[in-house]
Amino acid sequence: NHKIYNHMLENLTFYLILVIIIVLLVMLAKKIKVAYPVLLVLAGLGISFIPGTPTIHIEPELIFFIFLPPLLYEAAWAASWKELWRWRRIVVSFAFVVVFFTSLVVAFVANHFIPGFSLALGFLLGGIVSPPDAVSAGAILKFVKIPKRYSSILEGESLLNDASSLIIFRFAMIAVATGQFIWQEAALSFLWMCIGGAGIGILVGFFFMKMHRLLPTDANIDIVLTLVTPFLMYLVAEELHASGVLAVVSGGLLLSNRSHSFLATSSRLGTLNVWSSLVFLLNGIVFMMIGLDLPQIVSGLETDWFTAFGYGVLITVILIITRIVAAYGAVLITLIMRNFITVADPQNPGWKAPALIGWTGMRGVVSLAAALSIPLTLQDGTPFPHRNLILFITFVVI
Repeated sequence: NHKIYNHMLENLTFYLILVIIIVLLVMLAKKIKVAYPVLLVLAGLGISFIPGTPTIHIEPELIFFIFLPPLLYEAAWAASWKELWRWRRIVVSFAFVVVFFTSLVVAFVANHFIPGFSLALGFLLGGIVSPPDAVSAGAILKFVKIPKRYSSILEGESLLNDASSLIIFRFAMIAVATGQFIWQEAALSFLWMCIGGAGIGILVGFFFMKMHRLLPTDANIDIVLTLVTPFLMYLVAEELHASGVLAVVSGGLLLSNRSHSFLATSSRLGTLNVWSSLVFLLNGIVFMMIGLDLPQIVSGLETDWFTAFGYGVLITVILIITRIVAAYGAVLITLIMRNFITVADPQNPGWKAPALIGWTGMRGVVSLAAALSIPLTLQDGTPFPHRNLILFITFVVI
């Protein structure tokens, strides 16, 4: 920690310049009508080749704790509970069933095509690259006008699937490290992570609601409380071995749905302004860091980067095909099930809607954070197998 602290102090000027570059690039992206995450990743990559640029070493714990809670919390505040409930079946099936199905397909493809890749490593890679990202979806949906129902489905799905993919990732890590996988333990643990995570988020959310209501707060104190909330939700859930991501999402949904009952109008407006600036900055830094970190990943590859790039493209194509197949599968099931239950969208969606939902699976910050959190060595001290290749494939997918 002392080393990280010194590193940050030494390079403070560099980080300040980065923030200015991010702001300029976002303005440029708006001007040339390009989604800014793409431009920032490429700029980060370009900056990393400038001689004298400090090497950025991203601590995975930092991404999981500093970036994920506020980004997910803001995405949960922006989502509409009414819309989420309306599309609950398709959202839940995409967030859990499709993520698991995608991880399975990636595991078998990686095991078959990449030399020395075990099934457990394939599942690990699948868990990392299978979730579309709420942050990327939010950033890109600002540029493209699509019907409300599709944006509701995409936002809802990308809020919940981070939890399911990180759970798969966690179990795959255990399987790689120990060489065994116990189904009963995994199933119980999965249940606790989902139910416990959501429950803890709601409890912490209620606690903060009471604080806002009972204490003599003003607009500034209200804003500070909303800034502390997601970190506390995440910390409490992770300490109790539940899903911190689900805690933040469920707590955020609860508070955004009830905000008019405990936040004064001035507090609500102030909170919106502060949060939009904070999320804009965090977003920019994350996408820029993805680019800055790439040369370090490439230098550690076991194979030549051209072969590794080929594997990355293969996995990307598999992800796109799997998602489009899943989207058409969801429509087929809906058409069958509407004879037995009331579905949210009774009319025939045709071929365009599934193609659109299938094509909009942007990956982003969660995949990067998960890939970076793979340890350098296993418990016995041997290097973690194919760590840099997994990181490189993740980069290509993003």
